[in-house]
Amino acid sequence: MKRALGVLAFVFLGLSLQGCTVTVIEDGEAGVKADFGKIMDQPVSTGWHFYIPGITWIETWNVKTQEIKETAQVPSSEGLISTLDVSVLYSVDLTSVVKVRTTIGRDYRETVLEPYVREAIRNVVSGYQVKALYSDAGRQEIGKKIFDFLNDKLGDRGVRVQDVLLRDVKLPQSFAQSIEMKLRAEQEALQKEFELLKAKKDAEIEVARAEGKAKSNLIIAESITPSYLRYKWIEGMHSSQMQVVYVPTEANLPLLEGARWLAYEKNTDSQTSK
Repeated sequence: MKRALGVLAFVFLGLSLQGCTVTVIEDGEAGVKADFGKIMDQPVSTGWHFYIPGITWIETWNVKTQEIKETAQVPSSEGLISTLDVSVLYSVDLTSVVKVRTTIGRDYRETVLEPYVREAIRNVVSGYQVKALYSDAGRQEIGKKIFDFLNDKLGDRGVRVQDVLLRDVKLPQSFAQSIEMKLRAEQEALQKEFELLKAKKDAEIEVARAEGKAKSNLIIAESITPSYLRYKWIEGMHSSQMQVVYVPTEANLPLLEGARWLAYEKNTDSQTSK
């Protein structure tokens, strides 16, 4: 191990004296190498790579998944302006970095990707009504069409689009207000329907109570017979010595009250005669 480290240090020292430079290509990266200005056909793999500046250069390219965010104001088929926040996930394949470098250049994102994303958003959304942006199914369909458009434009050029995400949609103010009014009306209708159902249930409860009370009164009335009243009268007489019992007469007056009334009439007649 010590001998290997010593040899490696000696090699570094020799290369440094000759003006060599080292480039490290990590995982998720690829290198594009050119000798005397001519780009090699094959990308540089991961690892350490030595080269002499001025004769050779190596560019490091990111081949991992990347994101581009775009905010666009686009008209709908009705001419209403909506604001869309779109994310596009893309990558450059390992085998395509040389092709992208030779046909587009290092600034491929600004050169082709961003313009195509803007064009896709405007071309696709302009064919839909605003209500399509309001529904989940409509947004998914729009995202799928943008995805297909970008892959059709960029797939043969070495840039691969992985997914299109509609992060946020800001609807026109007039349309948003109409949706809010519609939702409020639906909530009020649901509230009225609940109140109507509750009123019906309350009425059913009151009817049930009234029917129960009427049946109870009918049962009580049918159970009060002359025999039952006579039994209750006799039972009352035996239950207490101090109880006063009124027995109705033919004049619909209790017996004792009737005697008092006769005494009152006699007294009145005697005073009148005097």
